[in-house]
Amino acid sequence: MIVNPILKGFNPDPSIIRVGEDYYLATSTFEWFPGVQIYHSKDLFNWNLISHPLNTADLLDMKGVPDSCGVWAPCLSHDGEYFYLVYSNVKSFDGLWKDTPNYVIRSKDITGPWSKPVYLSSTGFDGSLFHDEDGKKWYLSLLVDHRANKFFGGIVMQEYDAEEGRLIGPDYHIFEGSELGITEGPHLYKIEDHYYLITAEGGTEYGHAVSVARSKEITGPYELHPANPLISSRNDPDHSIQKTGHGDLVWNEDGDCFLVYLCGRPLEKLGRCILGRETAIDQIVWKEGWPYLKNGTSLASESFEYNGISVEGSTIHEIVDLRSSELPLTYQSLRISQDESWIKYENALLLKGRDSLSSCFEQSLVARRVQSLRFEYSCSLEYSAESFQQMAGLVVYYNTGHHYYLHLMGDESDNILLSLLRHDNYTCEELLENYVSIEKGSTVFLRCKMIRSELSFYYSTDNDSWIELGSAYDSSILSDDYVRESGHQYRPAFTGCLVGIATQDLKSRSTWAKFNTLEYKEL
Repeated sequence: MIVNPILKGFNPDPSIIRVGEDYYLATSTFEWFPGVQIYHSKDLFNWNLISHPLNTADLLDMKGVPDSCGVWAPCLSHDGEYFYLVYSNVKSFDGLWKDTPNYVIRSKDITGPWSKPVYLSSTGFDGSLFHDEDGKKWYLSLLVDHRANKFFGGIVMQEYDAEEGRLIGPDYHIFEGSELGITEGPHLYKIEDHYYLITAEGGTEYGHAVSVARSKEITGPYELHPANPLISSRNDPDHSIQKTGHGDLVWNEDGDCFLVYLCGRPLEKLGRCILGRETAIDQIVWKEGWPYLKNGTSLASESFEYNGISVEGSTIHEIVDLRSSELPLTYQSLRISQDESWIKYENALLLKGRDSLSSCFEQSLVARRVQSLRFEYSCSLEYSAESFQQMAGLVVYYNTGHHYYLHLMGDESDNILLSLLRHDNYTCEELLENYVSIEKGSTVFLRCKMIRSELSFYYSTDNDSWIELGSAYDSSILSDDYVRESGHQYRPAFTGCLVGIATQDLKSRSTWAKFNTLEYKEL
């Protein structure tokens, strides 16, 4: 059976292509560096993470971008010679105007090296590139229209000259959107004598959907699918897979068509989705020139059969011994690249203390996606803090205003203390009645355990006997839904829960924490 989702945990806005026998799929990374996750598959259903193409400051400068800004909705395409990657690097999203510069890079190999970025436009976000049969390339994006706070102004298109590296010719406003509204995420296809336009609509929450329109001319007019939307859970709040939208089509070598799309799995009916927006897949059939889900509904398939292919076991157990190996691709940092000024390997992973967890500039933090609602995560570390302003430990993170932090710190009496902080709606709270005293110079083992909405923390001095710290805490504050519902103003909230390690030094930016092992284990 093919069981959805196929990419678990924070993996939204899928863009997919097939090149020969190989499938490649790109997902959004927002403020996490390096930018864009690219996965590879031979069968469309079993995927491996192979690269992050936006891996240098020349390709991606995100220092200072707000939470959930940065890289939005990458579009991966191939013209027979080059891979192209279009991406937004959103700089601001508050207020009347939105700063959403879009760029394109290309490479003859999916793993790079990639060309220097070419600036395309700041018209909107969710840019994509379509390679037409006549050799022309067309750039599409959402139009941000600030007049009368309209915001979502439909889909616009302009020709792209790859040799000159610029947009040329007139703008075309090709699609205003359907009655679902909030039209974004365009992808264009040529199928027989029609151009098909797929868009995300309804907003990337419980009203999300994939809409389809077609035209015999690339510039329109586009007529809407007679049974629009193609997929949406908006009318079935009891379905286990929700928020379905932002899709992309791909055909296998046998000519069978599939739709990849983002989705969310709430804790309860219309509840919070701690794992963020994930990627799912469904087979498509064509009737009278229009695509439909093969399952005969507009709802995501929880599972389905296809030619005897099955998805491999989904339980992950990742052990990283930092005394002999480096971090795997699953780990990312926030906003800036990992360089030896703050992260290095010397028979362990060393993290230099820098900005606080509230900073959008220079955080010393590396983390991986939480991909199951039942997991344990552990780390072992040594840290010689001399001040309460120097901290290192384990972090369960959503954004600068929503995270848990189990960490070591110093004090004025040259002690090492263990503390547990919760940052909830940008307010910080100490969760332990008393700090735990730790022998200076010793190795400390830290652990968190999540069972759906309950998050517990533990420590050990021998990696054998574990002591729980306090009671179970609410993990659902680490979700898009909670951030949106709890804030006093609208804030972008489009990522998911990650877990990892961090070091801060708000006194001298001089201390280094030594991490020996990391373990992520799904239960």
